This record gives sequence, C-alpha cells and structure tokens, in this order.
Amino acid sequence: MDFIRVIDGGFSVIENLKVSGAREGKYGVSIIVCPNSNASAVFTSNKVVAAPVKYTKNVLKKGRISAVFINSGNANCFTGQQGLDDCETLVKLVADDLKLPEDEIAISSTGVIGRQMPIDIISKVAYESLSKLGNRPENSLAAAKAIMTTDTFPKECAVEVTLTTGETVRIAGITKGSGMIAPNMGTMLSFIVTDAVINSDEIKMALKKAADVSFNMIVVDGDESTNDTCLMMANGASGINVVNDGKLDSNFQDALNYLCIDLAKKMARDGEGATKFIEANVCGAKDDEDARLAAKSIISSSLFKSAVFGGDPNWGRIVSAIGYSGCDLNPDTVTISIADDTDDVDLVRKGEILAFDDTPYLKRAEKVMQSKNITVNIDMYLGDGEATAWGCDLTYDYVKINAEYTT
Repeated sequence: MDFIRVIDGGFSVIENLKVSGAREGKYGVSIIVCPNSNASAVFTSNKVVAAPVKYTKNVLKKGRISAVFINSGNANCFTGQQGLDDCETLVKLVADDLKLPEDEIAISSTGVIGRQMPIDIISKVAYESLSKLGNRPENSLAAAKAIMTTDTFPKECAVEVTLTTGETVRIAGITKGSGMIAPNMGTMLSFIVTDAVINSDEIKMALKKAADVSFNMIVVDGDESTNDTCLMMANGASGINVVNDGKLDSNFQDALNYLCIDLAKKMARDGEGATKFIEANVCGAKDDEDARLAAKSIISSSLFKSAVFGGDPNWGRIVSAIGYSGCDLNPDTVTISIADDTDDVDLVRKGEILAFDDTPYLKRAEKVMQSKNITVNIDMYLGDGEATAWGCDLTYDYVKINAEYTT
C-alpha cells in the first residue's frame, strides 16, 4: 500500500503530544499527555475486570481524553474498592501536576493480579515520569519501555498516510505484551494517537475493525487477561478531517489496520520464551468468520506450537486444529503448506498426503521447520473467506517464566 509510509520516532511524530516513562525495579510508569482529544477504546472480554479498566470505561463515556496514566508491575485487579480508590489517587496526582480535568484522564495497569497497588512506589515513579515529559523519539521509547513486563523489547510504530483526498495525517502507537495473549486481545496494553480530526464514535468503529484483524488474531498461550486495553486518541492537530459525508476515509482505516497489525506481530514475536514466529494464512473458507476460526485454532494449538519448537512438520496437528475450530471443513479438498523465506512446500494437496516417510516433501518440510519465521498456508476450497493469525512456538522457557512469575 503505497499510501502508507512507515516513519521513525514513535509518538514524537504527533504534534501537541507529550510522553514519558520511568522505572524503579519492576515498577514502571508511562504518561501520555494529549489534551482535548476525542477517544475510544476496546477492552478485555474477561468477566474478571481490573479496576483501571472499570475506571477508564467510565471516563470514556463522554468520549474525551487529555492524558493517560499507565503502570507496570501491578495489575490492580481483584483488589476491590481499594483498587478503584488507587486509580483515583493516581489520576488526581496527574491532574494536579498537569492542571488537567480528572474526568479526562484514563488509567491502565499491567502486572501481577490480586495484589494491592504499592501506591507509594507507583506515586514516586509517576512524579519522575511527569518530570520527563517531552516530544522526542527518546520520550516515546522510554514510554514503551516503562510499560514492559516480561517483554524483551519495546514495541512502537508510526505511519504517515496519504488519504484518498491527497492530504496526509499521522498515526502512532506503542504496545506491550508477551504472555497471557489469547485470541481476544491478551495481556496487552496499546495506546494509539492520531493527529487527524475524527470523533469518538468514528474512532470506536475504526478501532474495532483494526483490533479484529490484529490484536484479536494473535495467540501466545491462549490465556486472556483481565486488563487488556487498546485506547485511541485523536487530537486533531493536523486540522484534517478523515470522515467526509459520513464515511471514514478508506486509506485511514487501512493505515490504522497496518499499524495495529505491526504492533500485534511484534507481540507475537516476543511471546514468552519464544524462539520462532508463526503466521497462519487461511483462504478458501466458507466465509471470513470460518477463516478466522481456523487461523486462530492453528496458532492456538499447544501441540502444533510444540511441534514448531521441535522442528517437526506434523501437519496432522494442523488439520486437527482446523477440525475442532468450529469452521466448515472437507478433508478431501483441504490443502496445507508451510513456508519460510526460501521454500514453500505442500504437505497435503486437496486431501492427498504428500509429506510422509522419506519423500522429498517431508525432507523440505523438515528444513522449513528449522527457520525462525514459519508460515502455514491453508486453502479450504469452500468459498471466499480468508484470514491471518499470528503466534509463536511453545518452549521450555515459557513454562519456566510463568512458573516463577510472582517470585
């Protein structure tokens, strides 16, 4: 898509935006200041919901955000009324320091569930973060780093998009996520800002579409978090309206999708203990929903993820995962192939098994499975449905990281 240009600098490419990040040990605080922005968000569908999610949902009722407070190291979940009180304390701290309305400040948290917020430590780190607010690339990177938990690298992306009108706007975002990632978002926090003019209702619709093809299509371990938040703000600094005659500019939606997919893939690559990245492409499904079911089932399968770790082209685990996904499937027509950067080999072609015993197909497949980036391609030959999902292998280190998580 030549109307999308990836640019460096993360949040620093957005005018009238200030960000910062600070850490003390395992506790981090990031602050995003984007005054008078229209905003909306998508959240976890878990029935156990963290205090910051409840708090921010209430703030977003009027569709306007001026700042976001984010902390890592403590999820502030299953903490009762004290959890909500702690949200209010931290929001007031930011509001007083920045002279902003408390009801325009969102809050988000990530970390261990079921422990009260260490409010003194978090407050101290918050003041440090407030003192470092700025709009340089290093500020954006610091914010991305401060919200990391088991992540091994910070995740940010920025794009400039040429609209169908010929005008340009920018979108930038940061995210965190490495484990507890399921196909309905995951232990992920994502914050996106655009300089476009767009109201909160249009943001909500655009963000939902983007999340459906990105954050809702990644799996690390199949566990859905209690804190998942993807929040988008539009400060209108460009003066360019991306909604005309009641319709969102299609190039803007495509650019938002691109940015969210980029961030989602970075989370999948950084899956806890991961050594390999998996992409599952499904085409020829009855419809797009069936394709999504099949793609997510493949990258959710612990058996297949383990096979990827071991370099085993066990296509039986792929077809089994499709079979229990809930999608329509005709075993006599399905085609399964795997690919890396140098080869694309059919394992099953329209129901005919090709990769078995010592066939050339199996030997090529075994070589592909040694790669760091593995693509699974499925053609169902049942319709026009298509979808893509992303994930990673399941390793010994994943178990080790999560066995020791709270200690």
